[in-house]
Amino acid sequence: MSAHQVEGNNINSDWWQWEQEKVVGRQYPVEPSGVACDFYHRYEEDFELCRKLNNNAIRFSIEWARIQPGSDTFDQAAIDHYKKILTAARKRGLKTFVTLHHFTNPVWFARQGGWRNANVINVFGRYARRCAVEFGSLVDAFITINEPQVYALMAFLAGLWPPNQKSPLSSFQVQFNMAAAHRHAYDRIKEVTETPVGLAKNIVWYETDPYRHRVHDRIAAGLLNFLETDFYLRPIAKKLDFIGLNFYFTHRIRNFRFHDPTDYVSDLGWWVHPGGLGTILKNLKKYHLPIYVTENGVADGHDILRAHFIRDMVIACGAAIHEENVDLRGYFHWSLLDNYEWHHGYGPKFGLVEVDRERDLDRKPRRSFEYYAEICRENRIVVEE
Repeated sequence: MSAHQVEGNNINSDWWQWEQEKVVGRQYPVEPSGVACDFYHRYEEDFELCRKLNNNAIRFSIEWARIQPGSDTFDQAAIDHYKKILTAARKRGLKTFVTLHHFTNPVWFARQGGWRNANVINVFGRYARRCAVEFGSLVDAFITINEPQVYALMAFLAGLWPPNQKSPLSSFQVQFNMAAAHRHAYDRIKEVTETPVGLAKNIVWYETDPYRHRVHDRIAAGLLNFLETDFYLRPIAKKLDFIGLNFYFTHRIRNFRFHDPTDYVSDLGWWVHPGGLGTILKNLKKYHLPIYVTENGVADGHDILRAHFIRDMVIACGAAIHEENVDLRGYFHWSLLDNYEWHHGYGPKFGLVEVDRERDLDRKPRRSFEYYAEICRENRIVVEE
């Protein structure tokens, strides 16, 4: 989970501010996040769901805009609240993987230029160190930044996320600033604790059509795979204790265009291809670092594909471990709850648990919840009924 998507009323963030704007003719965001899933108050209930899932770990984020509502202000009440959340997870036997930045920023930070500001490295480092001081004893792993390239592309190139820019230069600047901020945050956290520190990197796999491909397609796929992986990970590899991999889909290239199969797709039209996950895991082995799949899920409102998806993806993980000797330490399914899916609003359903928005946000475990719970209990793939 991530804070803005599930907590609700994240009023000090740039994303919340963007949601409140009324712009004629603007398509996104589809709707405001509002109360979201009210995880901020219902975390005990949701951790009980994790226990019923037979999980032994939970990944969620600390909201920077709550922790540091002003440039020179840290909110001790918000800090203490997150300590309660972390303690509640620990009491249920859940290891805690905590993300420090998951797309949203404090309003004051955004007004100072956000991730384009040259001083962002020191600003983020200060925040990261404070989190290490306050939460270090309750955290099993810190993830500094979630999907830095996705954030840079969506907010500064595609213009779909705040601050809604379409500037290739700004997009590259933000990517480099986030890489530098990660390295600095790593050092600042290590001043305080030996808790492992990593980064969650979304990686799309690009492959050529196995039946109809040409040299230029292979070159294009190779370049895109380099930009998705090594371009970003190599410069920061010495400041990583582990790699977090977020994987959702593969693109198949033919004549410089995407020609993805349509037989196994999510509600968002993303092609489900477990082979892509296996190939990426094998490719990451060269970094000689532990790997966690920190996100992997499917938008499936009718819960038709999700059990098959989980089965196929976990098989791909097992094959990577046992056939390719990949040092894969864990798998986090995205997501526990149906949540606020950024500019798409509440349309896409990624949750193992439905959140009934018409009935007081009631939690309703889906059939796939039971299937995944059995896998987690048995620690092996089970045959579906």
